[in-house]
Amino acid sequence: MSCPSPLLRGAAVTSSLLPGTTCPLSIWSFSLQDLEYLSEGLEGRSHSPVALLFDTLQRPDTDFGGTAESVLTWWHEPDRAIPHLVLGRNAPGGAWHSIEGSMVTLSRGEWMGLPDLPFKEWLKQKKRGLRNNRATAEDIAQYYQHYVMKKGLQKNFRCGTVVTSVRKVSAESISNHTQKDLQEDSDSIWSSNEKGAEVFQVDGFFKTMEGDKEPFSIYAENVVLATGTYDNPTWLGVKGENLSYVHHQLSALEEAVKNNSVGIMTDPVLIVGAGLTAADAILFAHNCNIPVIHVFRRRVTDPGLIFNQLPKTMYPEYHRVHQMMKEQTAACAGPYEHYISLPEHHVLSFGKDKKCIFQDKNGCQKAYKISMALVLTGSNPNLSFLPNNGTDLALDSEQPVNPKRNPIDVDPFTYECTQEKGLYALGPLAGDNFVRFVQGGALAVASSLLKKANKNSPPNKNPHPCTTSARVG
Repeated sequence: MSCPSPLLRGAAVTSSLLPGTTCPLSIWSFSLQDLEYLSEGLEGRSHSPVALLFDTLQRPDTDFGGTAESVLTWWHEPDRAIPHLVLGRNAPGGAWHSIEGSMVTLSRGEWMGLPDLPFKEWLKQKKRGLRNNRATAEDIAQYYQHYVMKKGLQKNFRCGTVVTSVRKVSAESISNHTQKDLQEDSDSIWSSNEKGAEVFQVDGFFKTMEGDKEPFSIYAENVVLATGTYDNPTWLGVKGENLSYVHHQLSALEEAVKNNSVGIMTDPVLIVGAGLTAADAILFAHNCNIPVIHVFRRRVTDPGLIFNQLPKTMYPEYHRVHQMMKEQTAACAGPYEHYISLPEHHVLSFGKDKKCIFQDKNGCQKAYKISMALVLTGSNPNLSFLPNNGTDLALDSEQPVNPKRNPIDVDPFTYECTQEKGLYALGPLAGDNFVRFVQGGALAVASSLLKKANKNSPPNKNPHPCTTSARVG
């Protein structure tokens, strides 16, 4: 790793010599620093320099197996808060509430923690611990809900909301009544200073307890997209994929087991894909003694296969799936019951009679009768609320947004979209697919908003980093 800036070195040294003392780079002063300068020379497992910077300070030697304490000290300064509203379909924690509770995280448990409330400490309070240094989905979901309550953020969250449109409108086109409310509610700097400026109009609806849909419109000067990619599973695009026995989420298998519609005596369950979600489905089926046919396009030895990148000691269950994939092919019986691996195969069609046809790399075809199919080949973000599904914001504006191949094009030091000022993107949308680096993106956004606020503060007022912001997640 190249030598980081002197200020960053100073923070690390001060903290290591004086444990428990306040770090020179407090999160407030840190946010107002030149993040490009601070992150210069840092290298690691993320393409984002700010994400690497935050990770270096929060987890100084985690890549070397160390347990050094964070060099950041946190405290609450209410007068510097950024007014914001978080809109989402689920409770705080988002997609973690949709994942089977006993599933363990790929990332280390301590990486799932948020500022000023270490995840390990919260687990200890619950008299629970990590499993092989990893956490369960249920624990993560509960932790994030607890964090919101502990930090008094409930008023900022609007759960059960669906956003249908985010678009820019002229501030002058908003009714005088709405403008007055906007200024009073947010102490907005821009609305009062920039005549004719544009704002974002965020439309959607609340789901009421009675099941009704209550429409809303919110006006914001900045919008942060943090939707993740869980909502829109990838389809194969083959004949019969829309039949009722073909599914695209692991929860369908869990439901089938509960309903006793699959079991040891039924036809096999087909699992398509070679990622970790497919592996989770295989493990779940194997533990329930459900026969599985596993189809995937790659070679088992392909270095791009995720199983070939994971340490065996840290991920023994995924290593076991990888062993099954190698040793239990249709042509070679192995030690694992109720499982058949078909590497370098792809699905040609699903039949109404629940017969599925596969083809191998040589063009040879096979047909199997199955009970249900799970197509688990990844997912894409649902950005239907943006003009042109957000495609215009991507690195390649001719292709749909994809977290791995075509993320939203953002400034690496602010995470602001290069094609739409005031619009920000976080997490997988911006190409941060590793959870430990997501918070660095949040730091970049917060820093950008604070600097905007200070820049636009009237000279006769004390600088106050206010901006009306909506986060869609």
